[in-house]
Amino acid sequence: MGKYLLAYKGGGVATTEADRQKAMERWGGWFAQLGAAVTEGGNPFGSSTAIASDGSTVAASAALTGYSILAADSLSDAADLAKGCPVLEQGGTVEVYEAIDVM
Repeated sequence: MGKYLLAYKGGGVATTEADRQKAMERWGGWFAQLGAAVTEGGNPFGSSTAIASDGSTVAASAALTGYSILAADSLSDAADLAKGCPVLEQGGTVEVYEAIDVM
């Protein structure tokens, strides 16, 4: 069983309490469907910066909006699990990365 990072890009931000509640219910329902595959539910991201090779800070280029970590048998299986992600309903995307244990 491997570990896979889901990196969320885009998607909308709820502007009312009712919309926030609906969004949380969609996320909670999706995580419930995934069951034990969810090893870390993750969180949304706030402000960001990037560090250049010379040590200076520069604007981060990726518009990542959050993450989750799943356990799956393969990258393909993890991608299949990601297809139900609520961020997709809001026009966002999900990138799936295999985490390679080296430490």
